[in-house]
Amino acid sequence: MSGPITSATNPRIKSLVRLRDRRERDTTGRFTIEGYRELTRAIQGAVHVETLYVCPALYLGSNEPGLVEAIRGSGAEIIEVAEEPFRKASYRERPDGLLAVAERFPTDLERIPLTGSALVLVVESIEKPGNLGTMLRTADAAGASGVIVADPTTDPFNPNVVRASLGTLFTVPLAVADSTTAIEHLRKANVRILAATPAGAVAHSAVDMTGPVAVVIGSEQYGLSRTWLDAADTAIVIPMPGSFDSLNAAMAAGILLFEALRQRA
Repeated sequence: MSGPITSATNPRIKSLVRLRDRRERDTTGRFTIEGYRELTRAIQGAVHVETLYVCPALYLGSNEPGLVEAIRGSGAEIIEVAEEPFRKASYRERPDGLLAVAERFPTDLERIPLTGSALVLVVESIEKPGNLGTMLRTADAAGASGVIVADPTTDPFNPNVVRASLGTLFTVPLAVADSTTAIEHLRKANVRILAATPAGAVAHSAVDMTGPVAVVIGSEQYGLSRTWLDAADTAIVIPMPGSFDSLNAAMAAGILLFEALRQRA
């Protein structure tokens, strides 16, 4: 382990701070992973961690040293950091002393298995990192085959996506593509497209979700584009007897995925 970093102006700390910016992530092909749970799932998902910054004074328990050794064993450089510079590099109010730099992994459509009774979540132009992270977490919990981020507005490697997903960004297959390409890919694999919209003609619980299906959720502000609505096999709606006609995008994704899970059970 290298000698501890004690200055908040150290070049390595500055480089960590710059990775909060999407342009820096795109330029370097790197992103940050912070937190014990997130790093544990990153290792499970075979993410290539290049450097792990540690601050033992901020550890929350006794399991951190074991994880540090596992990451060291994968070939990562381990660098100790004093509390002040670590807090500057952290994007959390309560950091837990573990912050890594990793290589961004491929996000091509072929990463998502579409054989058998595939269940795919497609999210179009989701704007809020917290929503995208929650959707990844929900897709993982529902046993989805994967998540397609279509026409991305939010970078899936945004540190807030990593945090909101609790690291399931690394355990559920993820693909990023433009909508036209994603639709062609699903069509080629004979995956039915179910577009969720308040104007849908069929209740979500009345649609057969036991075969290969892609559930499509639109952006928080505008909903689904005409591209997806025109491509859909069925436009579905979540019935809402209350006074409001739409749900939070992440909540809608959860309702639809777990309805599919219920039918498949």
